[in-house]
Amino acid sequence: MATSPMMQQYEAAKATAGDALLLFRMGDFYELFHDDAKLAAKLLGLSLTSRDKGENPVPMAGFPHHQLEQYLAKIVAAGKRAAICEQLEDPKQAKGIVKRDIVRVVSRGTLTDDALLDPQTSNYLAAVRFAGEGETQVGLAWVDISMGRFSATSVDRRAAHDVMTRIDAAEILVADDSSPLPPAWIEGRTITKRPKWDFAIRDAERKLTAHFGTKNLEGFGFTSGETSRDALAIAAAGAVIEYLSETQKTSLEHIDQLHWHSAADSLEIDAATWRSLEITRTLRDGSREGSLLSVLDRTITSMGARLLAEWLAYPLVDAAAIESRLDAVGELIEQTKLAAAIRETLGSIYDIQRLVARVTTGRCGPRDLLFLARTLAALPALKAKLAGRQSALLNGCDERIDLCAELRAKLEAMLADDCPLHARDGGFIRTGADSRLDQFRELTAGGKQWMASYQAAEIERTGISSIKVGFNRVFGYYLEITNTHRDRVPPEYHRKQTLKNAERYITPELKEHEEKVLTAEERGIELELQLFDELRALAATARARLTTTAAALAELDVLAGLAEVARSRGYVRPEITNDSTLVIEAGRHPVVEATEAAGTFVPNDTICSGHEAAEEGESLLLVTGPNMAGKSTYIRQTALLVLMSQVGCYVPARRAIVGIADRLFARVGASDELSRGQSTFMVEMTEAARICNTSTNRSLVVLDEIGRGTSTYDGLSLAWSIAEHLHAIGCRTLFATHYHELTELAERLPRVGCRNVMVREHFGKIVFLHQIVPGSADRSYGIHVARLAGVPSCVTGRAEQILADLEQHGHNASPSASPAASNGKLKSNDRFQLSLFGIETHPVLDEVRAVKIDELRPLDALQLVAKWRASLGD
Repeated sequence: MATSPMMQQYEAAKATAGDALLLFRMGDFYELFHDDAKLAAKLLGLSLTSRDKGENPVPMAGFPHHQLEQYLAKIVAAGKRAAICEQLEDPKQAKGIVKRDIVRVVSRGTLTDDALLDPQTSNYLAAVRFAGEGETQVGLAWVDISMGRFSATSVDRRAAHDVMTRIDAAEILVADDSSPLPPAWIEGRTITKRPKWDFAIRDAERKLTAHFGTKNLEGFGFTSGETSRDALAIAAAGAVIEYLSETQKTSLEHIDQLHWHSAADSLEIDAATWRSLEITRTLRDGSREGSLLSVLDRTITSMGARLLAEWLAYPLVDAAAIESRLDAVGELIEQTKLAAAIRETLGSIYDIQRLVARVTTGRCGPRDLLFLARTLAALPALKAKLAGRQSALLNGCDERIDLCAELRAKLEAMLADDCPLHARDGGFIRTGADSRLDQFRELTAGGKQWMASYQAAEIERTGISSIKVGFNRVFGYYLEITNTHRDRVPPEYHRKQTLKNAERYITPELKEHEEKVLTAEERGIELELQLFDELRALAATARARLTTTAAALAELDVLAGLAEVARSRGYVRPEITNDSTLVIEAGRHPVVEATEAAGTFVPNDTICSGHEAAEEGESLLLVTGPNMAGKSTYIRQTALLVLMSQVGCYVPARRAIVGIADRLFARVGASDELSRGQSTFMVEMTEAARICNTSTNRSLVVLDEIGRGTSTYDGLSLAWSIAEHLHAIGCRTLFATHYHELTELAERLPRVGCRNVMVREHFGKIVFLHQIVPGSADRSYGIHVARLAGVPSCVTGRAEQILADLEQHGHNASPSASPAASNGKLKSNDRFQLSLFGIETHPVLDEVRAVKIDELRPLDALQLVAKWRASLGD
């Protein structure tokens, strides 16, 4: 059967769309056909019907055009792409089949619509370009098209994992012949395969320079050439631009810079540390609530919320930059009225970062322009509040805020007080802003004033006092004259309808007016669309100024938010140094404190300095104590307070002196990564290896229970040697452990200190005091913790008996088969494992000491030796 012209048009569009679901506009509906329809029916809950019900019916599904955003959200959430094929001309004016074409392809990494985006989170599209086989370099590029922020870098594979963890891209582009991505990068993300030539270095540089309108990329800090250090980064960036050009089919002018990302500019945080410290997401369910970000975020605007997350992802390592932020936060803490006024004004600010992106790409609506006008209207009062500030950052915000007065004046003069979401809906141009539009609107409303004027003029001209001008949908406009005056009707009146007592007439002038009225609504909408395009173009010319203003507003919002949380929670300003000093007095865990009742969190001190900070002191603190007592909270607390200090935050403590760290490592807990063939212990050792290999004397390391994933002596040996290695490096280290033997390091090494969590026993029960004090714990209280966790009493009771057995006879003792059968004796074939850290007692040694050698006969001596050898299993 011959294919219809419309289905031929569909097939051509589908060939272009590729694996994307093609949403084909047909009148007031978007339709999907063939396999797309089958998939959409399951994915979107649509009814599956068919077109041309015959021998080979075509599967078909669809939804109303006004529900596009709702269904796009479902498609994108499922990790699919959608190609939107629109009608490019009015069906009433089309000759033959209506022209259609794909106007954009929507995917998780290319969202610009507010309804599809999380306002508090950046939405990144990333590209990955691997080096040749056997090479470790990786080129990365990432962009948030909803804001225009574009970055790239070249790093080794290990560092690439850290970068990808922090940017948390929604969609990743890879070459179709690329080696597989690490499983951790894939989870929860859309992976889009692209032709390998999209990642060709020479073509990538050509695409980028064409996009930016530059001769080369040196102005952005990138070096050219296929062998340059930036070649892979440029290749990845070129693939991003090619993908956006292909899918967005609109201007990308708001992406006007390519930033070189350098790890040296910020505190290095690896992926394991990022997860362990729960900086922006919790470990349990990946939610924002319960993270450090959720506690610190007192921002008012979406722009500020996103910037705060970026500050937490990239803490500073430059003391002057940190102090500058602290100065601004401090001034806003002291100037409470100023801070309150700034925050109140920010409440009327809209997300102009994403608004500008929609303006530039041509996807904004009248309401977006109205929000822009309202934001600009709030700026003069904000600048007045910022005038004459002491801190450099606040003054800088003031200087960067551009009032864009001419744009504001034009928008306010043209836009109505309430605007629709879509320009096609009309009614958004203010009455009186354009006389032509006012005339169209008057005509559309029926032209009552014109009708009254025309009626009065005709009465005066003809002398017929009963003339009435009327309108109905069947006959249009007419002049009605009673039969009494029929003989006086002028010859230019043409009879249109006869009534019982009157006649209705039409005149050329009335016919002309009728035509104007009938086309007024359509022409009015066309004129409004033209005026809207002019306003959008005017706003687009102010893109750079608006982008700079938006960045300043976001920074001001973050600073005011940090001041608010510091004031409300009693945080203090940290003292920043360029050595490795770390002194925290009465420090508190920012997240745990926020979840507990006020005043119930127990603060603790931390004094730990690297080798070069002072000749005497402790660089490695061994923290012992039972589970649930607070060891992990304490060591994480220290890491978070250092991170907060380098972000430029005030911290929850009585006093804090923080030497700037270059790297932050936190190995707290571990989990299997079965998809990578790695057990818990393998993951733990991989993380430990990185810490040992990359830490410096300026680093901060927090470790929790290293070596617990293997046998006791293996684990203890590893923990001991790792502790020795970190001590030799001189990095500040907090080492929480259940291996009490490690506390012996304090006697052997000069800069090792012991801390333990205070516990009190009361009538056989334990009470956790959560207080960290000097010294080491003598017990782990594991059985007590098991009892608190609800382990059956028969199990915990038996465990206590076994523990007593082991404590009395050493770790080589075999627990008795049952509580009643325990006699505490060693079996003759029990082997004794010598300790690495000192000689343990053994029954054979006791017998040797008891032998009276002077009274021993040679035969008795031989018998004793034979007995001892047998007991040792030899």
